[in-house]
Amino acid sequence: MPEQNQNKGTRRTSRRAAQQDIAYARLQPQDVEAERLVLGALMIDRDAYAIVGEILRVDSFYEQRHSKIYQAVQDLSLKENPVDVVTVTDQLAKNGDLEDIGGPMYIAELSNRVSSSANVEYHARIIARKSLARQMISFAGSIETEAFDETNDIDELMQRAESDLFTISQANMKKDYTQIDPVVRQAIETIQKAAANKSGMTGVPTGYRELDKKTSGWQSSDLIIIAGRPAMGKTSFALSMAKNIACDYQVPIAFFSLEMSNVQLVNRLMSNVCEIAGSRILNGQLQPDEWERLDKRVNDLLGAPLYVDETPGLSVFELRTKARRLVREHGVKIIMIDYLQLMNASGMRFNSRQEEVAKISQSLKGLAKELDIPIIALSQLNRGEEGRDGLEGKRPQLSDLRESGAIEQDADMVMFVHRPEYYHIFEDEKGRDLHGMAQIIIAKHRKGSTGDVLLTFRGEFTRFENPDEHSFKRRKSDDGQEGEIMGSRVNGGSPEPIDTYGTFGGEMPPPADNGPLPF
Repeated sequence: MPEQNQNKGTRRTSRRAAQQDIAYARLQPQDVEAERLVLGALMIDRDAYAIVGEILRVDSFYEQRHSKIYQAVQDLSLKENPVDVVTVTDQLAKNGDLEDIGGPMYIAELSNRVSSSANVEYHARIIARKSLARQMISFAGSIETEAFDETNDIDELMQRAESDLFTISQANMKKDYTQIDPVVRQAIETIQKAAANKSGMTGVPTGYRELDKKTSGWQSSDLIIIAGRPAMGKTSFALSMAKNIACDYQVPIAFFSLEMSNVQLVNRLMSNVCEIAGSRILNGQLQPDEWERLDKRVNDLLGAPLYVDETPGLSVFELRTKARRLVREHGVKIIMIDYLQLMNASGMRFNSRQEEVAKISQSLKGLAKELDIPIIALSQLNRGEEGRDGLEGKRPQLSDLRESGAIEQDADMVMFVHRPEYYHIFEDEKGRDLHGMAQIIIAKHRKGSTGDVLLTFRGEFTRFENPDEHSFKRRKSDDGQEGEIMGSRVNGGSPEPIDTYGTFGGEMPPPADNGPLPF
């Protein structure tokens, strides 16, 4: 009896082991019969390749010999040669693969398997789905193996995983063509909605009247580049727009700051909203009237649908993941990035920084289309304008975009922030006074006109305004200058660390004598 029990135990153990073996030794997803049917159809119907060519790649086939046969079919089709048993056999011989695939007899066998190509698209999609499943299995297995290796840096592994998954999704993300009728109906509906809106706004408003007239707001799926030399006020312009969009229009917006921390960003927003000099926000030396304005106006920021992210060295893959979540969970309608050259495409290899920036630019445009929202990316300019003379010479040009011409190509709109007074130019060609003014130059606009928009720049508050919105006279900062540009790595140095107070939890410094208590 003991021996019997032992045998039973052995059998049970063997069954468990067998189950485990079966679980871990499963065949990869495949449909060899569908592969044979597709290849056979390709050799009896000259139009079959036009159908499957958009669905299948050479590596979509499970059997290697089928991949080689499809490669031969592809080579013939690209040369516009006929595809049949004879030509495919000949092409395989030229490629040196004829014997590897089983010789002419196997080609003839494939051709004899089918009598019609009627179901070739259905079979091709089966092959494509099986191929994608194999890619996902390979991806997951590779990540699992590397995750078990404790010598691997987990952050780098995350970057590689995001990169590989992004590559797989991009390679398999194909959109079928659409007959024009539903597109026409959609376009008419859009026009009708725009007609019902008497303001003429069809996109996200900026808060700047003349700019909105030219753009009709930031349009869905557009990539907008806002560029300028250091100290021109790019970030101030972006933050001013973010404040207008989130606080004035209550449109959810995400702001990715690769240069400043969240607290520094909020400090600049408070300077903007409360009209308190940035230097006073930093050192806390506020006058009684400033404490009063802070107390009253900071409430404009509370509850605003503005989402900030301070991740340094943000990759396009991280951005994609975060952006999808923000759109899904918070209904974000527009994204801003400060700034493009601080992003990276980690996990991917490039021969030059120009290639990497080109990939980043391409990915941002793809993301804007995928999410159907505008994406605004700030960008640096090279020193081209520094060497040019005269009023026009100092104006930035598209060729000044730093590190990649792909930025210009991918962008739906390119704008420059330009302050002529920085170059001691105080009057434009029309004789308009440029003191305290900034030119927003629309240099490229796929959907509308180009041109200039004049805005008032109040540097002490890191704020851009419509020219007629002065609430009080510009005042000089402590050093006698009208306005200031906050510290920036791009501008030649990092700002000093800020001893900040918790906006909602910590204690604020005491107000000036007899000043009102904040909040």
